[in-house]
Amino acid sequence: MTFSRFAALFSKECRQIVRDPSSILIAFVLPIILIVIFTYAVSLDMNHLKIAVILEDDSAPARSLAGAFLANSHFESRVSADRRAFERDLVAGHIRGIVIIPRRFGEKLRQGEIKPLEVITDGSEPNTANFVQNYAQGVWAVWFGQHQALTGGTLTPTPDSETRIWYNPELESRHFLLPGALALIMTLIGTLLTALVISREWERGTMEALLSTAVTRGELLLGKLVPYFLLGMLSLTLSVAAIILVFHVPFRGSFLLLGASGAEFLLSALGLGLFISTVAKNQFVACQIAFLAAFMPSLMLSGFIFEISSMPAWIQYICNIIPAKYFITCLHSLFLVGNVPALLGIHPYPPLREKNYSHITESALSPVR
Repeated sequence: MTFSRFAALFSKECRQIVRDPSSILIAFVLPIILIVIFTYAVSLDMNHLKIAVILEDDSAPARSLAGAFLANSHFESRVSADRRAFERDLVAGHIRGIVIIPRRFGEKLRQGEIKPLEVITDGSEPNTANFVQNYAQGVWAVWFGQHQALTGGTLTPTPDSETRIWYNPELESRHFLLPGALALIMTLIGTLLTALVISREWERGTMEALLSTAVTRGELLLGKLVPYFLLGMLSLTLSVAAIILVFHVPFRGSFLLLGASGAEFLLSALGLGLFISTVAKNQFVACQIAFLAAFMPSLMLSGFIFEISSMPAWIQYICNIIPAKYFITCLHSLFLVGNVPALLGIHPYPPLREKNYSHITESALSPVR
């Protein structure tokens, strides 16, 4: 390998990048488009859920509770006295749930009893049904606390657990989606940059001209790899800047570690693109293979959307060879948690020391009377 031939190939590829608008579009325009899509079009938050509130009791507490549902931003509520008015809407999917405030609700509340609400949800979408149930429970708990404070009552609802959310206390899905989407974006960009560019060389017939020269395989590979590696790192920098500065996702880790992990991941994506280019001799086939071999496995088997631990064991082994799985873990750690060495692959957690609890007797565990 000689530096002069490598420099000539590097210069050739840089000029081709400047002259070819597709490389610029892939490196700079495509990431921004995908980030905007993941920010606004893809969301795990549920807002403005359409529900019906059936007011079977006309007492003041029942009407106050119905008003709490109407005022809640998570729901778009309609109130009626007859549940049959909305059962067809629930079956047709026009509403996501029905909350029924039962008869004698106010009377039982004054007598010191709690008559439970009935929540009917559409089970065809389990995730949405869970949101409706949890939000309805939240509205009920907040309203009941306010009612007790205003009336001076001492009645308490069923005890509930106290929940603490670490790292993303606002439960903003954007803070989870955008770092993970960055791994998918870099997978797509890195694979397409090398796969499409080399397949273009085959289509135009210039690859045979390169192979007929004194250029070695190493010089050819480096000449193709290094310019697009630098272009991919610029794309990564632009994407991270947009995520932090434009969409205000917190970043609590080290930019140096982010650059190192991004460079390592980008090399694997570019290498996959080079491998695809040895199989596909035209750009259309290369693009299809890049989506099937790179983007789809990263989307489905990286743990970004679907929990890996819930998959069958043989699929979990396949997940271990997906580079995006490890890069997504690094990104979530750096953005939301900080520099966690075990998650970044620097060194594992020390093993926990097992403690002996045999000295604790059964009487020590029995409740105090």
